[in-house]
Amino acid sequence: MSPNLLLVIVVGVLFAAGVTLLLERNLTRVILGITLLGNGVNLLILLGGAYGGPPIVGVTPEPQMADPLTQAMILTAIVITLGMTAFLLAMAYRSWFLTGHDDVQDDVEDRRIMARAERDQGLEDEDTPESENPAVEDPAAEDAAVEGAPR
Repeated sequence: MSPNLLLVIVVGVLFAAGVTLLLERNLTRVILGITLLGNGVNLLILLGGAYGGPPIVGVTPEPQMADPLTQAMILTAIVITLGMTAFLLAMAYRSWFLTGHDDVQDDVEDRRIMARAERDQGLEDEDTPESENPAVEDPAAEDAAVEGAPR
């Protein structure tokens, strides 16, 4: 049997909204994204079974048990989503308690990588002579420049 088109669209919307929220820097939005992705996975697993069939006993001429793997996987996914949500809630609360917000900031290593990427991108310009291109070759000077960068 084919799955209901409305449920397939709902799964797609849940996945799209969940991934979009996961890409944010705010931990509250990350928690909502994990929850939406978990619900989307549960619906996707549920769509894989026979549509309209009973969950335990199959409807066949001879009494035959249905495969309980679908229900076991959904229950496992619910427990994993609950655990991840609790962990992220604890992290968001701790971040809010320490800093007053739950935004995830760039660390020093991220800024250092961005500075190197910008420097390397500037070196690829062929119009600029090498004497005018301010390439930083000293890692200590680069670290000092990164430390002074705005956050």
